[in-house]
Amino acid sequence: MRIVQVVHGYPPRYNAGSEVYTQTLSRSLANRHQVMVFTRFEDPFLPPYAEKDELDAGDPGIPPIPLRLINIPHFRDRYRHQAVDESFARCLDDFTPEIVHIQHLGHLSSSLVKQASLRSIPVVFTLHDFWLMCPRGQFLQFFPTNPDDPFALCDGQEDRKCATHCCARHFSGAPDDEPEDVRYYTEWIRRRMQHMREICTMVDMFITPSKQLRRRFVEEFSLPFQRVEHLDYGFDLKRLSGWQRAPRADGGFVFGYIGTHVPAKGIHQLLDAFARLNDNARLRIWGRPHAETTPALMQIHNRLPASVRQRISWEGEYANEDIVRAVFNQVDAIVVPSIWLENSPLVIHEAQQARVPVITANAGGMAELVHHEVNGLLFEHRNPASLAGQMSRLLNDPALATRLGKRGYLHDPDGNVPSTEQLALKIEALYTRLFSPNLEVRQEVPI
Repeated sequence: MRIVQVVHGYPPRYNAGSEVYTQTLSRSLANRHQVMVFTRFEDPFLPPYAEKDELDAGDPGIPPIPLRLINIPHFRDRYRHQAVDESFARCLDDFTPEIVHIQHLGHLSSSLVKQASLRSIPVVFTLHDFWLMCPRGQFLQFFPTNPDDPFALCDGQEDRKCATHCCARHFSGAPDDEPEDVRYYTEWIRRRMQHMREICTMVDMFITPSKQLRRRFVEEFSLPFQRVEHLDYGFDLKRLSGWQRAPRADGGFVFGYIGTHVPAKGIHQLLDAFARLNDNARLRIWGRPHAETTPALMQIHNRLPASVRQRISWEGEYANEDIVRAVFNQVDAIVVPSIWLENSPLVIHEAQQARVPVITANAGGMAELVHHEVNGLLFEHRNPASLAGQMSRLLNDPALATRLGKRGYLHDPDGNVPSTEQLALKIEALYTRLFSPNLEVRQEVPI
């Protein structure tokens, strides 16, 4: 098959979950198919929408994957770009794919789907977050009604609420202008949501890596159940082999965090929780620094007592291929403290494959992967005191950490996460179903 993967960023420029997943899947598919990736870069010194071609050389033995990149350094809040649509149209006409697989359209253009539909190319869309039904993608509010909760969870999309609680950052700031600003952005949100629903009708099949995401898109966004497939992520198991954690020379217990330095990931609450633990605990934080939030997190860190600060280390970024040696062999447990309702975090899967116990929240896709006292521990979502309590349990009982870590991934009797090969075969089967004139549609059943 000739397959185009579409994603809003691609490694090594962008290394968050959906970007890494897209690269992993593309490389696996490239063993048997012709794969091309349409993605973006940001260079303010080049004209907007300038194009360039690159190659992802991949692993030895895998054919290089051509990348078509388009420059989008501005207009972050737009969801449609005619120039991006035109670039994608040229890409489709040149490459003539049989399948378009969209991973994320944020910072690209939502109407790329229409370009594929106009050419009768089947479209698969993997839902990595809530972006189609929430302009922010995570149901976190910029301007919550409670000033003591600066990252309040949103209980659902509503046009005027989106305008006042998130779009208000674009208001003029003049009190006399606010009623007109509210009217304008309420209408802007209405048009966006109408457009997203129209785009969804052009998608042949959706994939959700978590059941909670599937349920919410069916119940809250009216996606037909028969067009939403639940399929977990796949991983390069060779990259995740070779785990061998050595005993700590100082006898301390090491907690680790892996991820970006953005508020939604909850590092600020992790620092709060860690400060409540005894002196035997250490915390290592891995992740690419973020220009705006990393300095703010460092200010939170610097306000902690000296006895706490000296037990926290900021490790920076690591190579994805080296995650076992660089990260998992250096920790006794991984903490995933996200304050949004994560979909299906890659880091939880990876830690489980390396037999590292995970502490995470009792909400969203996180709780689908970790069952309390089975293969990890759950804390009350967005509650640093509860998180500290669960961290203390492992700190005071390292044998419990070892036992929980050994269980690994719950949905496999041997504890192993799905491999990229298994994922690729399932994705290929789904692609093939879209070509079949005798496609059997599943009966709608309760979720």
